[in-house]
Order: sequence, then structure tokens, then C-alpha cells
Amino acid sequence: MSGPSGKGRLIGLGVGPGDPELITLKALRLLQSAPVVAYFVAKAKHNAGHGGNAFGIIEQHLTAEQQRLPLVYPVTTEKLAPPLSYEDVIADFYDTCADQVAQLLDAGHDVAVICEGDPFFYGSYMYLHDRLAADYQVEVVPGVCSMLGCASVLGTPLVYRNQSLSVLSGVLPEDELKHRLRDAEAAVVMKLGRNFDKVRRVLQELGIDSRAHYVERATMGNQRIVPLDDVDPMSSPYFSMIIIPGEKWRG
Repeated sequence: MSGPSGKGRLIGLGVGPGDPELITLKALRLLQSAPVVAYFVAKAKHNAGHGGNAFGIIEQHLTAEQQRLPLVYPVTTEKLAPPLSYEDVIADFYDTCADQVAQLLDAGHDVAVICEGDPFFYGSYMYLHDRLAADYQVEVVPGVCSMLGCASVLGTPLVYRNQSLSVLSGVLPEDELKHRLRDAEAAVVMKLGRNFDKVRRVLQELGIDSRAHYVERATMGNQRIVPLDDVDPMSSPYFSMIIIPGEKWRG
């Protein structure tokens, strides 16, 4: 449905952390009414005929009439040979994706861009939003983010009463990570992957590893909850994180 300008509407849809039942009613309604559904996917999965994790959550709800628009990452976490820069390659990729989506919006088609978790919480959708929101009608639907999915499967409250929660990236330099975790009342460390060994070492040095919980693919069918000492740093997937809950408070 095009807006008053004749342009389509850009819709950012958070579809939850993995369990298909955690998509909201609003996201499902907008998903099913969108003529075009765009989704980000790694090159390897696309070449193998798969749509990626977010697409897997919502694929059952799509009809044959809806256009699928895969936005295929040129790289994911692999190192690039100089002079290539990961940041430059990814920025160019998002520019290209925004142009693809803009062409459809200009033709009057609504485009729903699905995003695992929440669109504005480490979600790839946000990079399209930054490039397109000023020129098109936009609607963003929040989703259950992955750290809340982790807390739910662990059965562990994240923060009590007046405690503060720090959300950190495992990509941070080791000294910076140590500095931020040292003062954190409760924390979530995301983007582990190849950074897992560094993060575990910091937790051990700070003496808070006993409070930490490691979760892979929370709420998905293949989720795993593994003791920190048993995690193989070479096989920690992208969809994993460490939860360090706040100290229990008896209210």
C-alpha cells in the first residue's frame, strides 16, 4: 500500500530471537500484508539455498505472491586481504541494499525488512533505516531481543531493583572489556565467535566467571547452554552470548 507520495512504506520488522512463536501479532500482520519481504543472509547460506535465521523464523507465513528480496552479505566475519577493509566493504554493501530497496519503494511497493531479534538492537535493518528513513514513510516494529531470549531459557533474572545492566560487544579490546566489566553490576556480552577466548579470560581474571552463563542460539531448536569452561573457543557460533546476572535481591 503506497503512501500519499505514491512511494511505498519501509517496514522494519523484529521477528524475535529464534522461536517462531515469539514474533508479535503486529509484526506478523505487517509481514503477511507486505508485497516485498527483504532479508539479510550470509553468502554461504544463500548459495546453499537457505534464507538465513531470520527468514527461517517467518518463511512459513509467506505466500507465493510475495516477492522475496535476499540481501546477501559479501563477507561476514572472515579477514580480508589488504587493501580491502571490512568496514568499507560492509558500508558499500549497505549502500547497495538501500538502493535496491529504494527502487521498490519508489515504484510504490511496501518493503518489509525482517530482522532477527529487534531492528534497533544490533539489527542489520538499522543501516537501511539510517539511509532511507528521511525519504520514505517508515514503520518499525520492535521484537524480542536475543539477550532476553537467553535470560528466559536460563531462567535467570538479569537485573534486580536499582541495578544497571551493561551490554557489551566481545569485539572490544581486552583492556577495555576488562575495564567495563569490572564495574558492571550485571552484563551481557554479545558478538563472541572468535572473541570468546578473550572474553572468558577477562571473566576469569576478574573472578566473575562463576557468575557467567554461556548460551548458544537461545530459543532455537538447536540451543545449547554450556558451562563456560567446556566451551570450545574455535566453535563458538555468532549466535551466542554470555549472561552475567545481577546479584539476587530478596524483595
